[in-house]
Amino acid sequence: MKVSSPIVRCVAKSSIDFDAIQEFLDSEKMVWQRTTDSKSSDDLVEFSGRICYMSFGQRQSPRSNQEYILNLIDSGHGSVLEHASWTFIVSGVSRGFTHQLVRHRAGFSYSQLSQQYYDESDADFVAPPSLKKDSPLYKKWLDAMHSSVELYRELIASAKKLSISNSFSNKEKLRELRTTARSILPNAIETKLVFTANARALRHFLITRGAIEGDWEMRDVSTQILKIVKQDAPSLFQDFETIKLSDGSSSVIKKTI
Repeated sequence: MKVSSPIVRCVAKSSIDFDAIQEFLDSEKMVWQRTTDSKSSDDLVEFSGRICYMSFGQRQSPRSNQEYILNLIDSGHGSVLEHASWTFIVSGVSRGFTHQLVRHRAGFSYSQLSQQYYDESDADFVAPPSLKKDSPLYKKWLDAMHSSVELYRELIASAKKLSISNSFSNKEKLRELRTTARSILPNAIETKLVFTANARALRHFLITRGAIEGDWEMRDVSTQILKIVKQDAPSLFQDFETIKLSDGSSSVIKKTI
């Protein structure tokens, strides 16, 4: 049995077709003065915001991309931020973590490893760092995790002893078998999921979850997400930063600009 740690990877993100945008601007006889070296996700949000007022050419304010997006954020014009999105694959997290994550519905889409179709006989677990690895409590925790997997394997191997209806198809018998066996698995079991979220939803997630002192997994994942999206869209996440806590872990906070 292996003890895992959260890993967040970005597998997809919004892209912008500047040729199509230029074609539109030409058809409207408009000019968009873009900020030099601005990122594409930030450009997408700025362009979308400018469409609301057709603020191009002479109607364009002298604000930079960073200033323009900060004004959107400060004025509460959040719907424009929804045009930029990211898709992440998250691994090394616990089922307990994902039970909390999937409560974020607006602006999020999820696809998670299924315990009804996937055999967890060789599952890994995620250990809270508050359990010191050289402590007696950590050993008891490991023993409990081992015991749950052993019983899971026994339940999987005891299909003939379980009262599964003979009228079920083989596929449904397997589903029922794994549904029964997974009932013994703890929240600490490692899982994987893909989720997609737009910038507005991610900002809300970081505000509400990024600095929860008592939830190390949320803070860890929030820190990794912020690092990714801030590289892709520094203007959209300019008012967030990562800080180090006294225990060496990280936290995401929203700063005043």
